[in-house]
Amino acid sequence: MALKWISSAAASMPLMGSGQDASAESARLPGGAGYGPDPDLQRVYQPGDLWPLTFSDAQRKTMIVLCDLIMPEDDVSPSASSLGVHDFVDEWISSPYPAQKSDRNAILKGLDWLDEEAGRRSAKNFVSLDAETQFSICHELSILAKKDRRKFPGSFFQRLRDLVAGGYYTTPEGMKDIGYRGNVAMTEWNGPPPEVLEKLGLQPE
Repeated sequence: MALKWISSAAASMPLMGSGQDASAESARLPGGAGYGPDPDLQRVYQPGDLWPLTFSDAQRKTMIVLCDLIMPEDDVSPSASSLGVHDFVDEWISSPYPAQKSDRNAILKGLDWLDEEAGRRSAKNFVSLDAETQFSICHELSILAKKDRRKFPGSFFQRLRDLVAGGYYTTPEGMKDIGYRGNVAMTEWNGPPPEVLEKLGLQPE
């Protein structure tokens, strides 16, 4: 499952740099061996099966909070953490490949910054802040990201949103939420739906 999830998300997310300093001290090197034998695609892999994960218990708790601030539960869709998106982010940044290196540095540096910001607000860490303050910090980061998506700490939040959305919308529940109708076996094909043809100004044949 973990391998298929990462592959799907990698194909769906935009290819963009995080703008982070690749020398971030908190971003220790991944522990996985990197490229090797092809995985067994019939096996259901779980987070941590392919390579050691990165997040500490404290970082994992912070990521759960962040996932649900970015993709909260609503009347029709579950929250990001209930779908395990925090595990997806951990799996993604732990993979021992060059393309994930900048994401790893960005996320770990950003998590450190959040705890430092919480300290500036007289709290032990980001998780210990009340929900309103957590949301306020994320809102401020989103404004910074909009002004300059390559400048830290806004760049951290921009990339985090991409990863959370990429993980969320490549789950079955996320695909259902956006009305994605692909990858489903069909016994017959009757052409595009009438409402789609009408929107495109086309007539059914």
